[in-house]
Amino acid sequence: MGVKIREIIELKETSLEALAGKIVAVDAYNTLYQFLSIIRQPDGTPLTDSSGRITSHLSGLIYRTTNLMEAGLKLVFVFDGKPSELKADVIKARSERREAAMQKWEEAKMLFPEDAFKYAQASARIDATIVADAKTLLTLMGIPYVQAPSEGEAQAAYIVQNGDAELVSSQDYDSLLFGAPITIRNLSAPRKKAKLELVELKALEETQGISREELIDIAILVGTDFNEGIKGVGVKRALKLIKEHCGIEKIISKAAIDTSAGIENYELVRELFLHPDVTDSYDLKWGTLDAGKIKELLCEVHDFSEERVSKALEKILIPKLKQKSLEQWL
Repeated sequence: MGVKIREIIELKETSLEALAGKIVAVDAYNTLYQFLSIIRQPDGTPLTDSSGRITSHLSGLIYRTTNLMEAGLKLVFVFDGKPSELKADVIKARSERREAAMQKWEEAKMLFPEDAFKYAQASARIDATIVADAKTLLTLMGIPYVQAPSEGEAQAAYIVQNGDAELVSSQDYDSLLFGAPITIRNLSAPRKKAKLELVELKALEETQGISREELIDIAILVGTDFNEGIKGVGVKRALKLIKEHCGIEKIISKAAIDTSAGIENYELVRELFLHPDVTDSYDLKWGTLDAGKIKELLCEVHDFSEERVSKALEKILIPKLKQKSLEQWL
C-alpha cells in the first residue's frame, strides 16, 4: 500500500541518461509486484511456461532490467525479510483483498471481459518460488542482491545512507520515512506509460518546513503499513496539525483532534521508521553475466523465446565486447 503523502511531495522529472553510472538500491518486492501485475495477457492471465509456472516476473527482470543496465545503471535488489508484527493486520487485509480480486477476476473473464485485467492485477502475489526464481536470474545476470532482515525499503534506504548506493527505487514513499535521501519512481515501468520521477528528502523537508521526524508523525496520522491512522485526516491536514503542534504528543495533550483510534502505537511506529531492523552484512559485488545459463534457465526451463532473450543480452554484451576490443588497442 505505502503511505499516502503524495500531495505534499514535489516530484522532479528525470531521465535514464541522467542516471547513467548511478548505483540504485531496488525495492525487490515492490518491483516484482509491478511485473506480476502489469505483465499479463489481455484477459489478465499472467505469463506462464508449458508447465503452468508463472514467468511474468522473469520476463520483467530480463527485458526491463537489461534496458536499465544498457543505460549504465548499476542495480542492487533488496528483498524483504520477516515483516514486523505491527504489519500483521495489513498483511491479513492485503491477503483478503487479493482473494476477493481473484474471485472477481474469474467472474469478469466470463461476464465483464473489460474489467478482467483490473481485477487480475489486484490478485497478484509473491511466493517463495517467485523470490527464488528472481534471485537465481539476478545472480546469472551479475546483479547483486541483499536479503533484508525485515523491511526491504528500510534496508535499501540504509544502503544509500551508508554511501553504498545513490538512490532507492520504489513506487512507495515509505523509503523517505526510513531516511532514503533520494527515491526514484517508475524505474521499472514502461517508458511510454510513466515518466521517471525523483523525490529528495532534504528538498521535501525544506519546502514543507518540517523535519524527517515530523514527516514520520504526519505519516502516522494519515496511516502507514504499521498503523491505521486517524479517520478523516488526510496528509494536508496532518501537515497543518504537526506544524501547529510540533508532534503527536502535543496533539494528544491538547486534544487538538480525536486520537482515540488509529495511532495508539504511534511510538512503536515512529521507532520502527527511525531505527529499523537493518543489516551491515551485505557485499555489493557485480558479477559477470552468464549468457549460457540465462538461456538455459529462461529458454529451456521456462520456454522463453531464445531469439528475444539473445537480443536482450546483446544490449549488454556487445557494448562490453566493443569496449574490451578498444582497450586492447590502447
